[in-house]
Amino acid sequence: MFKKILIANRGEIACRVIKSARKMGIKTVAIYSDADRQALHVKMADEAVHIGPSPANQSYIVIDKVMDAVRQTGAEAVHPGYGFLSENSKFAEALSAAGVAFIGPPVGAIEAMGDKITSKKLAQEANVSTVPGYMGLIEDADEAVKISNEVGYPVMLKASAGGGGKGMRIAWNDAEAREGFQSSKNEAANSFGDDRIFIEKFVTQPRHIEIQVLADSHGNTIYLGERECSIQRRNQKVVEEAPSPFLDEATRKAMGEQACALAAAVDYASAGTVEFIVDGDRKFYFLEMNTRLQVEHPVTELITGVDLVEQMIRVAAGEKLSITQDDVKLNGWAVESRLYAEDPYRGFLPSIGRLSRYRPPAELATEDHAVRNDTGVFEGGEISMFYDPMIAKLCTWAPTRADAIEGMRNALDGFEVEGIGHNLPFLSAVMDHPKFISGEMTTAFIEEEFPDGFNGVTLDTDALKRIAASAAAMHRVAEIRRTRVSGRMDNHERKVGSEWVVSLQGENYPVTIEADHQGSTVHFDDGRTHRVTSDWTPGDSLAELSVDGSPLVLKAGKISGGFRVRSRGADLKVHVRTPRQAELASRMLEKTPPDTSKMLLCPMPGLIINIAVEVGDEVQEGQTLCAVEAMKMENILRAEKKSVVTKINASAGDSLAVDDVIMEFE
Repeated sequence: MFKKILIANRGEIACRVIKSARKMGIKTVAIYSDADRQALHVKMADEAVHIGPSPANQSYIVIDKVMDAVRQTGAEAVHPGYGFLSENSKFAEALSAAGVAFIGPPVGAIEAMGDKITSKKLAQEANVSTVPGYMGLIEDADEAVKISNEVGYPVMLKASAGGGGKGMRIAWNDAEAREGFQSSKNEAANSFGDDRIFIEKFVTQPRHIEIQVLADSHGNTIYLGERECSIQRRNQKVVEEAPSPFLDEATRKAMGEQACALAAAVDYASAGTVEFIVDGDRKFYFLEMNTRLQVEHPVTELITGVDLVEQMIRVAAGEKLSITQDDVKLNGWAVESRLYAEDPYRGFLPSIGRLSRYRPPAELATEDHAVRNDTGVFEGGEISMFYDPMIAKLCTWAPTRADAIEGMRNALDGFEVEGIGHNLPFLSAVMDHPKFISGEMTTAFIEEEFPDGFNGVTLDTDALKRIAASAAAMHRVAEIRRTRVSGRMDNHERKVGSEWVVSLQGENYPVTIEADHQGSTVHFDDGRTHRVTSDWTPGDSLAELSVDGSPLVLKAGKISGGFRVRSRGADLKVHVRTPRQAELASRMLEKTPPDTSKMLLCPMPGLIINIAVEVGDEVQEGQTLCAVEAMKMENILRAEKKSVVTKINASAGDSLAVDDVIMEFE
């Protein structure tokens, strides 16, 4: 077995590999760029080597720099994680030439299956059902438009060397095909150093289901069940689960056997994933094979008990698989939520900044419940604009799907993140959405269920009253603390009133509190009561309460006259006032927000790639105005209505902050 391995990656996946290596008694080497000097993976590894400037194309994906780090440290093997160099055959060849093991598949398998165009051709030759499309190289936008018409709209333009949603665009007409071709090429070049693009039919109403395979170099290949990955935005997965709520055993077996046959055909050895599109009749079509560890591998590990990173290391060391297909048993259900540094209220655009607070729920594993959080950040750390915005993968496991989802709801409520925009509210909204709960979702889930974007969660009356009762009880505790601090110790409980008005989500609830040493009984004016108990202390940012015997977790921050409460995806300002204060507050005028309708604001921190208009130009609704790049994604900003450009405040190459004014209109 290896004594030392180098992880050619960063962030949570580098930390994940280090954990398994440490368990196996193997020392680890981290590599890092300027932006990652203080990163968690650097702190966790036994050694660390600096490899260059912050941009990935000047550090993490420069093969020579990674090879220098290997030579400096004497690492015997390299784990590439995912993304970056994980599916780069030249990197695997360089390692082989240096006598260093690549913890991944053979070069031939990478070349055959890692390249999306080649893999589709091989699948077709093996009589595997594939999505219609054009597998050849596409020279320019004109050819892309021609091919798109031949395949038939809608089409998907995809980077041949792509992954993680990078270099992918959906086109519904000629104009979108032309524009999408160039954007896909740009993203592919920046992310993978390979700008080749291919086109395939975009299948409507699809489910994205993938099979995890594991093979050794001795001819053994097995599959470890499937993962449902249909909750996606911008072609990037957000929520995954294992197994799929849609497959039956016969379909699972057929997909698994086909995935194994495909892997065996290219002498595959290591962990890999065969992705399929599955229609409503459970007909499945080969999409691609990822010759690497997948981001969502933890849910497979949770339902099978197999450590995939450990197996990859053992296979790379020449060992035979210690398990057979008959040994693989799917136990219970696992759900994964990807925590992204992005603003769901701004179309999921990336967010950067310092994590002023980062407190994940405690990890645990019992016979009926498990919580796991794979992360690469820490409180006080910086989220950089240079890399993918995913900062953690929160996973829950339980014997049933319903229990795993409920566990995820509670874990999300208890996850504290401050200082950056993040998608925790959206993830909570997904867990409570009827389509997700029923398992009847497709890859169009976000577009269909949130057509106008995510604007927060509106809670029903029952949920509001539970929160109102809790806020009233918490406010009473805070008021008692305040009277003690002020020195008014005598009869302090009588000085803290029992009648309050709780205002939240546009509703006002007059309540009366009866308190005792165990908790508070909160009476509403409609006769309803809630019993609230908790050991919450004023100043705590997380309140774990019991309301009528059921748990309720609130993220609670102090605001004037109440709390900012976040729960189940809702972000609420909750005011607790005396009846007189509530009466006066109702007469206050609301502040009018500034008019920005004649400005194009930068929606996220990023780099201006180009400005497509000039001062004096008349622009039409939907016309491209400029392109902004952030976290390896190129975002096209368009005109919302017909107007004339009167001022341009930025130019190509400028770095802008969120809400900086890019241009103005008449």
